[in-house]
Amino acid sequence: MAVSPSPPADSPGHDEPTPSGEGSHTKLMLGAAAILVLAVSLFGQNDGSPEASRPPLAAPASVPVASAPPGQAAGQPAGRQLPRSRPVRLLIPKISVDAPFTDLAIGPTGRLEPPPAHDTNLVGWHAKGVSPGEPGTAIIAGHVDTATSAAVFVNLGELEEGNVFHVDRADGRRASFVVDSVETFEKDNFPSRRVYDDTARPEVRLITCAGDYDHTARDYKDNLVVFAHLL
Repeated sequence: MAVSPSPPADSPGHDEPTPSGEGSHTKLMLGAAAILVLAVSLFGQNDGSPEASRPPLAAPASVPVASAPPGQAAGQPAGRQLPRSRPVRLLIPKISVDAPFTDLAIGPTGRLEPPPAHDTNLVGWHAKGVSPGEPGTAIIAGHVDTATSAAVFVNLGELEEGNVFHVDRADGRRASFVVDSVETFEKDNFPSRRVYDDTARPEVRLITCAGDYDHTARDYKDNLVVFAHLL
């Protein structure tokens, strides 16, 4: 699944350093050069999507939603912002998502590499960017399907404004986010700055493929983006 907007004329080359992922928020924000690197393409093409047209995939089996991690009572708010900590699990009760995280990195082509296609219940985050709960924009991505079955974000488009989802973190805290909007964009007209640009408050973007499958390009034509902020 690929986000393929044209980068601005003054965008850096693919050898531009990516964010370090360490230290203060100013080093982690997805702004300036980092946005432009991500704007080249969220995911590369040929991600193992099906070759032939097919009807919409059935929803994956429901899975239990994990309870709050030790040290934090269920329903306890995480606060207006949190320090850096890697995410360990994504919980979206409305669409029965309970999935572990894997790290995603920007590859040699300047594209953010996708999660492994063989694992249908796995999400990835831009590990050198903002972690969920920090001020700024955290990027979480997952497949809508693979060559063999539906995947973790097959029902992502069912989310609506006001829905709440959670990210369990390695520090034992649960960061809860509320959905602001759910929008679909053509990959040829993708609003990179709106999606990736840095924000003053902690926000998350959940991103997957959407729309029709282009057999020539071996990729979906659209991206679905969920915009959300920390409760």
